[in-house]
Amino acid sequence: MQVHTIKGYIQTIYLVEYPDKLMLLDGASRADIPYLKQFIEETLQRPFTDLKVVVVTHMHPDHAGGAHLLRKKTGCKLVSADKDKDWYSGFDGFLMHLTDLALAKWMANRMGARRTLLWYPRKLNPDYKVTDGDAIPGFEDWRIIETPGHTDRDLSLHCPSQGMVYIGDLMVMVKRKLIAPFPIFHPNKYRQSLQRIYDLDSPKVLAAHGGEVSFDHEALTHLLDTAPRRPITHWRVTKIKAKRLVRSVWLLGFLKRKH
Repeated sequence: MQVHTIKGYIQTIYLVEYPDKLMLLDGASRADIPYLKQFIEETLQRPFTDLKVVVVTHMHPDHAGGAHLLRKKTGCKLVSADKDKDWYSGFDGFLMHLTDLALAKWMANRMGARRTLLWYPRKLNPDYKVTDGDAIPGFEDWRIIETPGHTDRDLSLHCPSQGMVYIGDLMVMVKRKLIAPFPIFHPNKYRQSLQRIYDLDSPKVLAAHGGEVSFDHEALTHLLDTAPRRPITHWRVTKIKAKRLVRSVWLLGFLKRKH
């Protein structure tokens, strides 16, 4: 087995290669599909259809955005968390989907990436739904670890035989420091997820934003100390900014009346 690291549109992509099959450790973004195809066909000299499984660790654009198109192009199977409710369900989900797409485009702009289409369905139709401890179908040396916090359905992928774990967005590297991602919907579960990955004592920790990271005791302590203790979500941030704006307008009006 070999794990290939590929620079994605706004994240790092990990492609697992076996003699007879390939697995993508996350669904990537729609913009990543041409590069994945090129890497598999030209660098690995293999047919694109050797991609047999794509795991979707959660529903954000850079983790689920390419999943359906990859299945259409290769016939691969999609694997995701076993949840009754779609992440982007309802009107609030519709708005959150648009917001996440806008955030992905903002991130791409900051990184100097070219503008491209990122749109993807807000409802995932996986072939397999998995829960904690399950083996990934067809790749039984990889196990599912549920690591909620960032969202309610984040998955990490553990390969004990290789001492390797892929953590998706459980943490991100910014200015050589591991920090909590945005958003954090479940702060308490997030801390439990951090501790669980730390307790694996895995030599190789692969992050979607930061590459292979050193998740030592110092990094764990920093994350536990600095991660939010209340939910920090799109709506909460919007409400905070709205309150500040109202307060500023009121104060400005009060000062004008006073003078």
